[in-house]
Amino acid sequence: MYPERPGGLAFGGDYNPEQWPREVLEEDVALMREAGVNLVSLGMFSWALMEPAEGRYTFGWLDEILDRLHAGGVAVDLATPTAAPPAWFVAAHPDVLPVTREGTRIGFGGRQSACSSAPAFREATARLVRALGEHYRDHPAVVMWHVHNEYGAPLGECYCEHSVAAWRDWLCATYRDLAALNDAWGTTFWGQTYTDWDQIDAPRFNHTVVNPAQRLDYARFSDGQHREHYALQRDILRELTPHLPVTTNFAGTVNCKSADLWRWARELDVVANDHYLKAERPDNHIDLAMSADLARSVAGGAPWMLMEHSAGAVNWQPRNLAKRPGEMRRNSLAHVARGSDSVLFFQWRASRFGAEKFHSGLVPHAGTDSGQWREVVRLGADLRRLAGVRGSRVRAEVALVWDWESYWALELDWRPSVDLTFRERMDAFYEALWREHVTVDFVHPSADISGYRVVVAPSSYLLTEAAAKNLHRYVEAGGHLLVSYFSGIVDEHDTIHPGPHPGALRELLGLSIEEFHPLRDGETVTVTGETVTVTGEAATPADAMPAGGDTAGGDAAGGRPARIWSERVRPAGAVTVRAFASGPDAGHPALTRHDLGAGTAWYLATAPVAGLRGLLARVLDHARVTRPRGLPDTLELVRRGRHAFLINHGDEPVTVEGVTGVSVLDGARCDGRVTVAPGAVTVVEETPHPEGEPA
Repeated sequence: MYPERPGGLAFGGDYNPEQWPREVLEEDVALMREAGVNLVSLGMFSWALMEPAEGRYTFGWLDEILDRLHAGGVAVDLATPTAAPPAWFVAAHPDVLPVTREGTRIGFGGRQSACSSAPAFREATARLVRALGEHYRDHPAVVMWHVHNEYGAPLGECYCEHSVAAWRDWLCATYRDLAALNDAWGTTFWGQTYTDWDQIDAPRFNHTVVNPAQRLDYARFSDGQHREHYALQRDILRELTPHLPVTTNFAGTVNCKSADLWRWARELDVVANDHYLKAERPDNHIDLAMSADLARSVAGGAPWMLMEHSAGAVNWQPRNLAKRPGEMRRNSLAHVARGSDSVLFFQWRASRFGAEKFHSGLVPHAGTDSGQWREVVRLGADLRRLAGVRGSRVRAEVALVWDWESYWALELDWRPSVDLTFRERMDAFYEALWREHVTVDFVHPSADISGYRVVVAPSSYLLTEAAAKNLHRYVEAGGHLLVSYFSGIVDEHDTIHPGPHPGALRELLGLSIEEFHPLRDGETVTVTGETVTVTGEAATPADAMPAGGDTAGGDAAGGRPARIWSERVRPAGAVTVRAFASGPDAGHPALTRHDLGAGTAWYLATAPVAGLRGLLARVLDHARVTRPRGLPDTLELVRRGRHAFLINHGDEPVTVEGVTGVSVLDGARCDGRVTVAPGAVTVVEETPHPEGEPA
């Protein structure tokens, strides 16, 4: 359920009027109208003002602000301020303060500073949310509810006494008897067998490694406690205002490791995500695209909300670089291109005090006589012109497998190499597909993937038997699957699947792995570039890892370097497409292909230094995936509904063929060719073919 108002695309951000005197507040609405702001999030950290003492609610100050915003035509996403419990509450209930894994109870003064399992916190939350909902249930400015703020960041896991009590209850409900728990956790290792539920503690810091299955379950439990705290508030608000959608903002889909967003998305009326650029990363627009694609994917393909991003610099990275002219516009419209129906920021006005006073706002410290403010006003005008994009969808032929439980499990202690991290392979494959101009969805390994031509599993260390069967059925039915190394290794309890690796995927991939050979820091091995016959079909040079940069095609002769990983692959039905030419596995397969049923399963046993894009191009061509050809990888092209978004991240103009229609932002006619200026964005409402597809 998306909020009915405002119409078109939402534009605005977090509004914190409690930080400013009245004369500034009176100016705010006029400036919002000038910029085209039509939605603000309000009350995010205002518990101390809403309830200055237990049971005494003071909403008069908020009434005045809501009335002023409504009169100015600005809708409100009203927040429950439970991410910032007031000092009086913490003083009365110091036991709500979270405890770290090392045993330190944190102090008051930050945010997310209460344990989601603490009974006193849940009770106070319920009272406040009910009072807030009853007071504002009929206010015309309120168009949606915003619960809490960024669950899981910075507070992922708590180890206090309330968490441990709830943990034991969770274990009893999950396993029902201790024998099942002992079996799932493998407690006969290191003599950890439990004979009573009260013997089980949280997996606290230890001088050595703690049971990995226990830690994996604690991650599931902790995430579930935050969802319970969210659901407590959501259910009260749904009872009081069933006509209003309820959400919470994710702390960045790709960057919030502690929250399983596949599970979270089921609880929300509309998915909302925050994204902040990694300022020092030269190609940070690719990380932005990845975050947006993942937000759209957890939303089930439906439009979602960009709830926060920055107009300029943030304040919490090692070096907080300001955005260059035009960068805020490119960032904002890239989110819209990938499915967002809103462009919201933290925050409306840059703060003069507090921890985030150097964080940018739509109204900067420099005021309205600034380049940033002029860009804000221009962006508002752009978004008004793009109102017709609202509600439309992005289609993808390729999917990447993403599973937060595999993320958690892979990055526990004592794996074969410290270089085995979830994001390393995920980012590498996503970047290669982005540069190949392929729009992707993300999928859970057990989801329905039958609609995709290609599915890529870059990092599926944890793979349940059911998920493996799902991938098997997909390939047999005609799908094309590419799996990267160290996948299909363990089940949901971090227990290795029986038999040789990759246990869950052996039959599907048509191979087994005799031994892992992780590489030393900085070490590389060579992978052959020769042509190899693949089940009657001659592999083309596109199979090769190309010479020079990571571009499609390239020289098939000689060898190409690879890093991080090597392993002894033994084909059992699969055929070798590429082989290791050096290192511990010289002469053995590095890339295999297994034809199964009507489809194909590929396996890559190393990390190419350059050439992953070329390898993916081979798989995409084999699966007949359509995509633009001949474009530089500085040009981002995404189609959403009947609109083509062309974003030039480079310093040279780019001409794109095959785009016919009207440029929405300037009204120009495009007759099959569009030239996008350096750093610019062009959005074309495409003219349909007679068959109904865009030209």
